[in-house]
Amino acid sequence: MSENINKYFNTGEFAKLCNIKKQTLFHYDDIGLFSPEIKTENGYRYYSVQQFEVFNVILALKELKMPLKEIKEYMDNRTPESLIDLFEHKINEVSKEIEHLTAIQKYMKTKIAITKKACSIDLNKITLELLKEEKLVLSRSINNLSYKDYLKAVAEHMDYCNTHHLDTGHSICAMISKENILKGVNENYSHIYTKLTSNKNIKGKTVYTKPKGLYAIAYHKGSYTTIDTTYQKILKYLDEASLTMGNFAYEECILDETTKNGYDNYVTQISVEIHEHVTV
Repeated sequence: MSENINKYFNTGEFAKLCNIKKQTLFHYDDIGLFSPEIKTENGYRYYSVQQFEVFNVILALKELKMPLKEIKEYMDNRTPESLIDLFEHKINEVSKEIEHLTAIQKYMKTKIAITKKACSIDLNKITLELLKEEKLVLSRSINNLSYKDYLKAVAEHMDYCNTHHLDTGHSICAMISKENILKGVNENYSHIYTKLTSNKNIKGKTVYTKPKGLYAIAYHKGSYTTIDTTYQKILKYLDEASLTMGNFAYEECILDETTKNGYDNYVTQISVEIHEHVTV
């Protein structure tokens, strides 16, 4: 027997190789889930090399949050067919979890990029930039809505985006027409929107193409209630540069409650379309 025992792992050795505690092996043995191949009369337990693969299956299923009771039920009745059925089902679950975690990773990377940019810009400077075309998923019109109806429209939009997994790390954005900018910005926005960063099939919502071209980029620090002061600076800048505003301006909050406390620390990026005159 002693020669044979030398071919086996004792409890401590097996636990160390599996990166678990010895108590886990004791517990699994007690509940009849996984027992050592040899138990001696004096209480020593020994595990064979062949048991590693069995234990790896148990560890994998446990990692996937499968209850020990269900794992034991599978182990007690295991067949090649039941392994195939169980693993195919679990692969589908893993695929969904990978998709979910990938979306969270993308969300975090986008937030990092936006926040780094916000921390490095000159908030007092207005610049002209050539921007690429973007696809935007619009809410229904929020222009001239009562506050109650406005909240309802925002809730509808957020619910749609959450249901269709459209949240990519950008805050809820807003667009406002040239006409309402010239009147003075006072909660007279056209739509809120979410940037569409994939080729998802959008049903039941308006997908708007934000045109590529020249934009005046400015930054407003502080509450939305004072944002018209920044728009007035933009209008002055455009007038002095002999530039004509296009149809819309687009707002995106790039520093918000996720980074600093209080509306006074908010930073909103404003991108104003520039109408480019074509000379013949």
